[in-house]
Amino acid sequence: MTERLVVIGADATGMSAASQARRLRGVDELEIVVFERGGFTSFSACGIPYWVGGAVTARDELIARTPSEHRERGIDLRMRVEVVEIDVAGRRVRARDLASGQESWTAYDKLVIATGATPIRPDLPGIDAPGVHGVQTLDDGQALIETLEQTAGTRAVVVGAGYIGVEMAEALINRGYSVTMVNRGSEPMSTLDPDMGASVRAAMAGMGIEVIGDAEVTELRTGADGRVSAVVTAAAEYPADVVVLGIGVRPQTDLARAAGLPLGTQGGLRTDMAMRVCGYDNIWAGGDCVEVLDLVSGTQRHIALGTHANKHGQIIGSVVGGGYATFPGVVGTAVSKVCELEVARTGLRERDAREAGLQYVAVTIESTARAGYYPDAGAMTVKMLAERLTGRLLGVQIIGGEGAAKRVDVAAVALTARMTVEQMITLDLGYAPPFSPVWDPVLVAARKAAKAVRERD
Repeated sequence: MTERLVVIGADATGMSAASQARRLRGVDELEIVVFERGGFTSFSACGIPYWVGGAVTARDELIARTPSEHRERGIDLRMRVEVVEIDVAGRRVRARDLASGQESWTAYDKLVIATGATPIRPDLPGIDAPGVHGVQTLDDGQALIETLEQTAGTRAVVVGAGYIGVEMAEALINRGYSVTMVNRGSEPMSTLDPDMGASVRAAMAGMGIEVIGDAEVTELRTGADGRVSAVVTAAAEYPADVVVLGIGVRPQTDLARAAGLPLGTQGGLRTDMAMRVCGYDNIWAGGDCVEVLDLVSGTQRHIALGTHANKHGQIIGSVVGGGYATFPGVVGTAVSKVCELEVARTGLRERDAREAGLQYVAVTIESTARAGYYPDAGAMTVKMLAERLTGRLLGVQIIGGEGAAKRVDVAAVALTARMTVEQMITLDLGYAPPFSPVWDPVLVAARKAAKAVRERD
């Protein structure tokens, strides 16, 4: 008897799951129906800032696989159709065709929820005015580009200073805009400790980006034409011809909540290691709509990254297709850049360690990404946290020029392996003057952290 798999969402997790399940089970065994409310599938949201900034020249370069390509592989993909209800008891979903408004029920044997995340859009006066943009989908990116091309002025304000915020600041600088970044926190990039965030702020100021910290936006003011004209805080007003929202995202779990499915403390779906929704043997979820296990702190966290979403999809597709796979958790690795500055982090910040009840030492070192005498040996700062007494690595943050950010991968492996900083010192890392000093900066930080651990014993 043919089973039916229904997938809600056709981006990274959804289409990875559908494609993997199709590889393992033929159309005579498994019917696959995918609902997508948008106009694109399998696209790179992470690449949108680089498309807006001009490094990526065309929208279609961000699309890994089109709807027609998925359909050719035996997947019934229904575009511009939004699922508006999940009936768990009846094992069916209600979907609405966004063009016609018609609704219909589709039964399922197995269900995958891949609804992603939604940008945080505060309820402020003027938030919906023309010229105000969020950046989440390719449609969002296209709308922003059209605004930039049609706007006479060149003053941009970015609200929020997380990954999307700083990447959009770079994109706007590259398009010739003067950029002001307004941030509720004291320093940009709250995923870093404040001391490292301060270094990012200083570097951004050197690039001509005005960073305003400790600033709560109260209003987006509009002009006589109804378009946005300024971003207003309690202390000041910042003129704006265009505003980009980079405040962050939250799990898109309204459907799941209404269906009574279990959510975690951060609003994401709770799943087991096979990405099956806890308590439901025929429902899976993955990507930006779930919470995952932090392998360092042991807590559940919501981390919206394409790397995790694609892995979740592969695991779900394997299990749905009759195989076996698990997702053990994450260590929280992320990299970004703003102009020439590279930023990376993995593991815990100081605040995370304290909240987890861990005692730790923290060290910071200054080095270069290449041998000091080699041309363009840019400065590099590494901050490392290690657990007191045991010396277990807890977290690493890196900022610097070219070649700095991807060094965080060494730390990510060490965290996953639960290595101590003492063990890290003897890692056999590659060396040549164009790539590294004799002592790689990560190892220099590990050596200093190991010394700090011994002194605190």
